[in-house]
Amino acid sequence: MLKLVDLIHLSGVTLDDWKIHCATGKKNPPLDAFLNGTWKTWQEEQTKENFKCKQIVSLIHLTQDRWLFAGVYEVLGVRQGNRNRPEWFTYSTREVPGLEGLTGRAIVRFDKDFRASYLRGPTWADHMEVVAIREQRMTVGEFPGFNAVLLPIATLRTVVGQEIESWKAALGNVAGVYVITDNTDGRHYVGSAYGGDGLWNRWAAYAKTGHGGNKELKALLVEKGSDHAENFQFSILEVCDLNASDEFILGREGHWKAVLRTRDFGLNGN
Repeated sequence: MLKLVDLIHLSGVTLDDWKIHCATGKKNPPLDAFLNGTWKTWQEEQTKENFKCKQIVSLIHLTQDRWLFAGVYEVLGVRQGNRNRPEWFTYSTREVPGLEGLTGRAIVRFDKDFRASYLRGPTWADHMEVVAIREQRMTVGEFPGFNAVLLPIATLRTVVGQEIESWKAALGNVAGVYVITDNTDGRHYVGSAYGGDGLWNRWAAYAKTGHGGNKELKALLVEKGSDHAENFQFSILEVCDLNASDEFILGREGHWKAVLRTRDFGLNGN
């Protein structure tokens, strides 16, 4: 068995008074934070003083017993509160250098069948087995095809912010009908891109504002708070030629609203 701690030591990093952070969560997924480059900040904001240690070995849950190694961080200090949650704790950390070959690449098998997320390292070190090392650091993948798009808004922001070429080329060259799902209650919003504007431009507006200028979504975010947009996921229902008439695309939008009953049970007002 190839242990993660052994690979860390072979990289020249010594672990001393360390904890394992097993990061999970659906509302603000840690994997999204890692992919969009905000993982360090994501981890530093904690509900309790969870990092009473010198070092953190970070794992991000992928599926079942598989975890992504997200680096080793030195704990520099902690203060109570942040700009939104005065009762929380904000840590200051520094990513330990020398692990570039493992961070975002090492896939770890850790069969954790309990809820605790902050574990004493020496107790569980022998349970973290490296089962694969990816050829490249995990990033947002290439465009998967129109029928396979399923994007949380955090990942959409990464795609738009980094202007990932395969996504921009695909979405920028089609009009069409899309659906936004609120993952807290399953309600849908059906919208469309037409008038010569591709899906890329339309979705870029959502990445920027969360509501994209839609009256119904604006009202929802006023009611529940702007952070509620973190629960939105984006999919494509139908693609159309950029030269298709506005009337045709709006007709297709109406068709999907009727299919999904979004006027009656979803987030469409008309």
